[in-house]
Amino acid sequence: MRFAPAAAAGAVGVLALSLGWAFAAHLFAPKAPAPIDPAAIVALQNTVFTQAEARPGFAPPESVPVKLQRGETLEGAVQRAGVAPAEAHLAVEMLAKAMDTVHIKAGMLIDAAIAKPRSAPSSVQGGEARLIGLSLRTGPASAITLSRTFDGALRLRQLDEKIRDETAVADGAIEGSLYESAEHIGATPAITAEVVKLFAHKLDFQRDIQPGDAFKLIFDRKVTEAGRTIEAGALQYAELHGVKFYRFQRGSDVEYFDEFGKNIKGFLLRTPVDGAHITSLFGMRKHPVLGYTRAHQGIDFGAGTGTPILAAGDGVVLEARPWGGYGNWLRIRHSGGWDTGYGHISRYAQGVHAGTHVRQGQVVAYVGATGLATGPHLHYEVWQNGQRVNPIGAKVPQGTVLAGGDLARFKDQKARIDALLDGKTRALASADVHPVSLRR
Repeated sequence: MRFAPAAAAGAVGVLALSLGWAFAAHLFAPKAPAPIDPAAIVALQNTVFTQAEARPGFAPPESVPVKLQRGETLEGAVQRAGVAPAEAHLAVEMLAKAMDTVHIKAGMLIDAAIAKPRSAPSSVQGGEARLIGLSLRTGPASAITLSRTFDGALRLRQLDEKIRDETAVADGAIEGSLYESAEHIGATPAITAEVVKLFAHKLDFQRDIQPGDAFKLIFDRKVTEAGRTIEAGALQYAELHGVKFYRFQRGSDVEYFDEFGKNIKGFLLRTPVDGAHITSLFGMRKHPVLGYTRAHQGIDFGAGTGTPILAAGDGVVLEARPWGGYGNWLRIRHSGGWDTGYGHISRYAQGVHAGTHVRQGQVVAYVGATGLATGPHLHYEVWQNGQRVNPIGAKVPQGTVLAGGDLARFKDQKARIDALLDGKTRALASADVHPVSLRR
């Protein structure tokens, strides 16, 4: 049963009610109904909907999605679909047999299947739409539906999907943001956040990534029968713009390495703000507030107020204080004579102050517009042995390389991942179809 899109949930209600009208004698026989096959429902829903037999005075049923508003009752939400108060009350009474209809959260999506009166509303008492069925999700893999039987009564049905563990091998192309694109192939926001953190070591998301760029992900997940991800596990592999990362665990530490066993964790992140774009480069420029030309000794990333700022590398907070035109300023000291600085921040992350040890990728502050700033952005600086250097192109130390037993175990892990990728490639070739049709 595919519940992920709201339309699918609505289709269940429409399907159940439509089958009730058109094929009532078969579907609602006295014996217990056979389990509903999810694939069969997906295949038949459109056909059954279009062929549903309309009751006298009513048009064929249609799906009406309704989102529960703050402070609204479930009965009130059903009425907003156009259903008469008495029918809405009856529907909620029946739903109460299978769920708590009082303590429900705003935002719950209800898909009501209703039949509207035809052009002569006088032929229908009151002229209200008739509730044919409705469906709503009650859990990650469960839902409840109401549908009309052949005699006009409402029937309650609880539907549950089986959940299985699997390793998903998915590929896609950048369309809009990476988060949106990854969601299309089944990745959760948590998985995508991990991908962004990894590629921040190697790629500038503003300049290096273009629409249409292909990417591949392999991740563990819990998935419903219909293929909808309800919980994601570990990210096993990520590939974007020709850069490949493999997950490898050494003891209790989980790290990512390139195809040659080199740790992808560079000394400093290239982009300390997820999804930000560069608005000003390192070098001479006309100051937007002061109005005269002077050296701009860092780069600016445009981002909204409150956007998390990430520590560019492991280190110790040297300064966390207001500093002139920089506004709220943060400076982190890394090893080897390297420092990074962050200006115009709105506030510091909890527990961040001078002397705090931080890890690369840790949220240390939030974007703001303090000091001499015309709008919210991050001013980011890199210092080498006390001198500011251009963050773009700075020759910072690279990651470590696996050797010995660790390298041998990594190669085994890499071979397993490569086999998964090769298996999907061969499946696509044998099917002779575009990859989109096999995305998971």
